[in-house]
Amino acid sequence: MRIREVFRFAVAGLRANKLRSALTTLGILIGVGAVILLVAVGKGSGAQVQANINKLGTNLLTVSRQAGGFGRGAARNTGTQSSVSALTLSDAQALLDPTNAPDVLSASPVVTASPTATFEGATHQIGQLVGTYPAYFTATNWELAEGAPISDDDVAQARKVIVIGQTVATDLFGTMDPIGQHLQINSVPYTVEGVLASKGSTGLNDADDFAVAPLTTMQNSLTGFGSLNQIVVEAKSSSATTAAQDEITSILTARHHLAATAPPDFRVLNQQSLLATSSSTTHTFTVLLGAVAAISLVVGGIGITNIMLVTVTERTREIGIRKALGAPRAAILGQFLIEAVLLSLIGGALGVIAGLVGSQFKVAGVKPVIVPASIALAFAVSALIGLFFGSFPANRAAKLHPIQALRHE
Repeated sequence: MRIREVFRFAVAGLRANKLRSALTTLGILIGVGAVILLVAVGKGSGAQVQANINKLGTNLLTVSRQAGGFGRGAARNTGTQSSVSALTLSDAQALLDPTNAPDVLSASPVVTASPTATFEGATHQIGQLVGTYPAYFTATNWELAEGAPISDDDVAQARKVIVIGQTVATDLFGTMDPIGQHLQINSVPYTVEGVLASKGSTGLNDADDFAVAPLTTMQNSLTGFGSLNQIVVEAKSSSATTAAQDEITSILTARHHLAATAPPDFRVLNQQSLLATSSSTTHTFTVLLGAVAAISLVVGGIGITNIMLVTVTERTREIGIRKALGAPRAAILGQFLIEAVLLSLIGGALGVIAGLVGSQFKVAGVKPVIVPASIALAFAVSALIGLFFGSFPANRAAKLHPIQALRHE
């Protein structure tokens, strides 16, 4: 019997049970679609994290406080709590020493608050208000949409000026031009000097709910002249971040009088290391998502086996008649294998379409990024699943003895 006739018999068998065939392909459709979509979500999540890190600058280092030993300037606590070092303005200035820190381009002291701002009856709680130096804008890759950034003179004179993010500008001023307007922060008037360009949001994190003011102004009116929250350091290049990190560690260890074996009372976050770590983590996350989705493909394959076994049982007498009329074993085997593979291929093709359509929408705030290899792999696996899981019922049909098959009721 020619392959063309075998193929025709297989298609006729599928058409005879349209609903059953449709439900069988549904399992493969869901599996293939899930693999493509979840891998795309993992890839998109990784791309989003890396984009956010790149927005901050790949040559950025952040120095923050952490529990450690009792060095000079440490805030000692009684009981079981550890001491926490106080990062000071003199610490930030020490990092600008060209002799001890030749790879450091700038060091911006930072204090933060989350105050409520008002303007003509409109109220908005700023997600993060940063008091710092002008070098902060360059170090963190913040650009201005309009107006001007804070200046060294603003810091020296402790002027009550502020640069606001897009969310703050929209909530307080609406469509009005905010430049030159006076808003109130804790009853203190601030003049809007500039508006930051939008950086967008990730999930619940709104990067534009942000504002910057001179360090001295913030210390005078909001935070006081205590310790800094952070020191934002810009290395001279992305390749110099590791050297700059070592220099920062050496300088602060000496300034805080820490013993060589003592745990540090500060932490230096290197954006390059964070980028590498996030890449590794998101790759693992993507593989895990793909593996979880692949389980549904296996379940779909089991469904094919189940349906094909039912089909063989129902068509036992038909198989006996065909064998009695001279149909070879290979023709019977080929027919049921083709039916199983066709079910898988149709389900796989529909699953690819479903995955591509689903990837056009955001999932949990993440824009999926299609990985072409996942499409080819998922489709190929769906075909192999049809071949593998269809071989058992097909082989069972081919082995039926004509006389026994004809006696089947």
